[in-house]
Amino acid sequence: MHSDRHQYIDRISGRTMDEQLFHDRRVAFLYSEVRESMPALFRLLTGRTTTTLLGWLNYDLPLAGNLTGAREFLDRSGIDSAELLRDSRSFRTLRDIFERQICYWDCRPMPDDQRVVVSPADSRLLVGSLREVNALFLKGKFFDLVELLGLERSRWTELFAEGQFAIFRLTPEKYHYNHTPVAGTVVDYYEVRGEYHACNPTALVSGVTTLSKNTRHVTIIDTDVAGGTGVGLVAMIEIVALMIGGIEQLYSSQHYDHPAPITPGMFLEKGCPKSLYHPGSSTDLVLFEPDRVEFDRDLLDNLLRSDVQSRYSAGLGRPLVETEVRVRTPIARATER
Repeated sequence: MHSDRHQYIDRISGRTMDEQLFHDRRVAFLYSEVRESMPALFRLLTGRTTTTLLGWLNYDLPLAGNLTGAREFLDRSGIDSAELLRDSRSFRTLRDIFERQICYWDCRPMPDDQRVVVSPADSRLLVGSLREVNALFLKGKFFDLVELLGLERSRWTELFAEGQFAIFRLTPEKYHYNHTPVAGTVVDYYEVRGEYHACNPTALVSGVTTLSKNTRHVTIIDTDVAGGTGVGLVAMIEIVALMIGGIEQLYSSQHYDHPAPITPGMFLEKGCPKSLYHPGSSTDLVLFEPDRVEFDRDLLDNLLRSDVQSRYSAGLGRPLVETEVRVRTPIARATER
């Protein structure tokens, strides 16, 4: 196993792909030498002030040549300019590119089946069950459920304790709007303050449990309502990361029109824009009640591929391979009850 290599499966083509990890050597240095030998510096570098400064330096300075700089970055990152809602010639900074809007109603079609759960983001996906947590994570873990959901919300911890989960990792070049994976009524929404660790695979298997330590927004959705997806209660957790300034809740049921904050009692339609990550890499985590969903077979088969060089496989002691998925595409469906 080559530790410098991280691969994933492209869902559309079925091909094994090599990921070009942004700032990989810096992240590895931060989570090894700095974390172990200079803990005070490590805490400083993963704090809000530093991450905001790094975000500004990386994303808010003008692009060289504006038009040519934007075009070069779009081409290098594989971003399809035909999907853009706004002309790329208007992009002046990397922030403009990362916070882009797309014609998702055309370029990210969604199935009509009401009982299907869809991906909330263009991302790389891992799925699993909390019943198997000890078998899955031999040397570390992705998150601590109690810490993840917050001590004040212990009722949600009990509800999801033996449920299933899906982790969606957004890399920096991705479309950074999150969409609703299910339809239903919001029963709780809150923010848990935390740190700003990287979401690079090296950080995620370092033992820091970054997903439950970073600042995150939690939305609990009841899908067992009229017009809902019918998969019980679902927790959608949006997690900030290094160089992410924050998460802005911008729900809109029609394109990006009239965005509104998330509040309890609000009905969310499936596949609609829900929130926006300000630039960088970041992660969505979706939790399901036990036995309420069945993940798509190809995602489960890819997860256990031993011929793919995943850092998760090396760091966690068993095959654990991501599949690249697109926002609003199916990932699971409601079980028959």
